Amino acid sequence: MTSQYSFGIDPAHAGLRLDIFLSKNTPFPRSQIQKVIEKEGVKINNQIIKKANYRLKIGERVEFRYPTEAPQITPEPIPLSIIYEDRYLLVINKPAGLVVQPAPGHYKGTLVHALLYYYPKLSNIGGPNRPGIVHRLDKDTSGIMVIAKDVSMYNALIEQFKERKIEKEYLALVLGIPSKREGVIELPLGRHPKDRKRISVKTKRPRVAQTSWYVKEVFKNSALLLCRPRTGRTHQIRVHLSAIGHPIIGDPVYLRKARINKLKSKTLKMCFKTVKRPMLHALKIRIFHPIKGTFMQFEAPLPRDIYDFIQTLRALRDA
Repeated sequence: MTSQYSFGIDPAHAGLRLDIFLSKNTPFPRSQIQKVIEKEGVKINNQIIKKANYRLKIGERVEFRYPTEAPQITPEPIPLSIIYEDRYLLVINKPAGLVVQPAPGHYKGTLVHALLYYYPKLSNIGGPNRPGIVHRLDKDTSGIMVIAKDVSMYNALIEQFKERKIEKEYLALVLGIPSKREGVIELPLGRHPKDRKRISVKTKRPRVAQTSWYVKEVFKNSALLLCRPRTGRTHQIRVHLSAIGHPIIGDPVYLRKARINKLKSKTLKMCFKTVKRPMLHALKIRIFHPIKGTFMQFEAPLPRDIYDFIQTLRALRDA
């Protein structure tokens, strides 16, 4: 089994080494890419290239075939909430609790299993464990996701994400009320120096991260924020909001239980403790559809748990 990629070289990438270009535009490490090049896995303008240090030229067409072991993924008939679909693109509303791709502890029942059942041809697009997947949401984050059904669409969306041309909006219910109506968080993120499962602003390998936000509605000791991440770092919104003192309600990692226990209102305290997952929802996404030649925006309606929680907060505020 192979994962296949095709790229056209534009002025921005002319002059780059072949192995560096492929490491930046595929999910594979440079060391493995170099081995594939040596084993004649790369063609440029239909000619096999065996030099990793080959310098790319404008207008060249790079064909990359990465050999992979066939993943042990058995498609499963898991329902999908489809918002939009055409020959090239699939847009879904991912429910909270659904893991996007197979990983230790989650080798069954993932979104990938559902996608391969719904559209088997996805197995030839992207990496073996992430067919058609161009971006991810955390397991317990609900909302909008786009999946590529075509190699050209896959490459185009990957490029748009890397160039930060895709616009996303999230809704987050946070603890506390911000002192300002809006703001921008620019705090570099990376793995926590002691806990590899956590992301932190205190990291040895910081990466640029930016999130803008504004207050949509205020409740008692809480607020509904609309967040627009400029970058796409792991746990970005969750960590950024926690870093400014407003962690997402229900977040088991970045919201300390002591914050809830210090609340004076017993009713509000019990209300917050009943939340079973981070109150975070990917609301909208705006992409450029290269085949249609136009920008398209999609929106995922609020899931029932967040909708009901907002109604509860409104009732407590207005009582």
